[in-house]
Parts: sequence; structure tokens; C-alpha cells
Amino acid sequence: MKKEYDFSKGERGKFYSPEAEFHFPIYLDADITEFMSRLAVQKERDLSELVNDWLRRDIELIQTVQ
Repeated sequence: MKKEYDFSKGERGKFYSPEAEFHFPIYLDADITEFMSRLAVQKERDLSELVNDWLRRDIELIQTVQ
């Protein structure tokens, strides 16, 4: 790493976009990933779509109980 860097030609906010969305990575345990991946293949659906649907149903269930 250099002791000093020259930012005199830098442009503030060059990569900033107010519409940008940040998606948090979620890491599943190996056994969960394996199960959900097999299920996604069986149902011919995307793994992310399947996991999101399951979580939405769980959220709905929790909200009905509260």
C-alpha cells in the first residue's frame, strides 16, 4: 500500500446512484442449501424465488398469530 494517494483528479459521487438498491447476502447452512436446491430443481423454479416464497409464507403466518 502506498504511503499517500493522489485524489486531485477524482470525481466526487461518480458512482453514486440514488436509485441503487443494496441486497444483503444471506448464507444458508450446507444442509439447507442442499435441500432447497433439490426442491427448486424438482419444482423447476429459481432457488432465490423458492426461498423468498417460503419466507413470505412464514412472515404471513407469524403476522396472523401476533
